[in-house]
Amino acid sequence: MRRSEQKRNNPDLGALTARLLFAVQRQLADSHARTKPRHGAVMAYLDEQGNRATELAELSGQHKQVIGTLVDELEALGLVTREPDPADRRAKLVVPTATGLAAMKAGDEAMAAVEQRLAGAIGHEDYLAFKRTLQRLAELSTPGDGAPD
Repeated sequence: MRRSEQKRNNPDLGALTARLLFAVQRQLADSHARTKPRHGAVMAYLDEQGNRATELAELSGQHKQVIGTLVDELEALGLVTREPDPADRRAKLVVPTATGLAAMKAGDEAMAAVEQRLAGAIGHEDYLAFKRTLQRLAELSTPGDGAPD
């Protein structure tokens, strides 16, 4: 059997999670035409009052430099601004603009629709069990916890 056939018939965890991730990213990006799937690393974790870039990097699992580039792009799109952090004026917060807040709301609504569709496809209880299991696996795979990277 060819490797491609084997992978198609029995995909590994990386391939399965990548397929699901890419499908979800496409559906979420469609909810706001100006953003790209990669912008989810910021928009998915952004609080209304703002976050430091280091916090966004930690939450999303991305390098701080990547987050900086994404924030630059989102700032150019008018979705976020950088403002002084009231707790430490030397630090900056990434804060959503009114347009950014609307994009976050649209993303949340799109994500809810994706989850509803998936739950409908496999059943609500199975979907909740899948999410719990996926969360446990993600937590076990977090760098620095002794699990392989």
